Amino acid sequence: MFIQTEATPNPEVMKFLPGREVLGEGSRELASPEEAVISPLGRALFDLGDVTRVFLGPDFLTVTRAEGVDWSHLKAPILAAIMDHYTSGQPVLTGDEAAPADEIVYEGETAQIVAEIKDLLDSRVRPAVAQDGGDIVFARYEADTGVVYLHMRGACSGCPSSTATLKSGVENMLRHYVPEVTRVEQTL
Repeated sequence: MFIQTEATPNPEVMKFLPGREVLGEGSRELASPEEAVISPLGRALFDLGDVTRVFLGPDFLTVTRAEGVDWSHLKAPILAAIMDHYTSGQPVLTGDEAAPADEIVYEGETAQIVAEIKDLLDSRVRPAVAQDGGDIVFARYEADTGVVYLHMRGACSGCPSSTATLKSGVENMLRHYVPEVTRVEQTL
């Protein structure tokens, strides 16, 4: 098994491409060892001790290192944990892996605006963000103010350039295609 690695714009995060499906569809962020109980792979990575966050994408995963830890010391154990996971035959997620977040239901014209926003995010933004080892997820839209709230995950979470990505890229695009959008804000 050959696992490729890529640097991301966030120096604290490295992208790992195992050459196999990770989640296939969607993504999942594991922000703590407690959240990783649903993932044998996530648990193995957090067990290394110097991992603070794991992001699982369709065909990649990103790992956030602890402060002060050098990638030269952490990369080999991460590669070993990923290889061990795939050779074990265990699933990436177990149990109630698809627990959906409480999603806001929009109606009428607002529902159409939200559908346009989500379509633009899925077709134009998410593929580009995934290239850098992250994801961007729609959180909510406030029709009275025109503000779209998005959640940055994976390598994009805490990345120094994520604010510029949101404001210069995503906000400008959404405002262009969906005139009802006035601005974009990041949620945690």
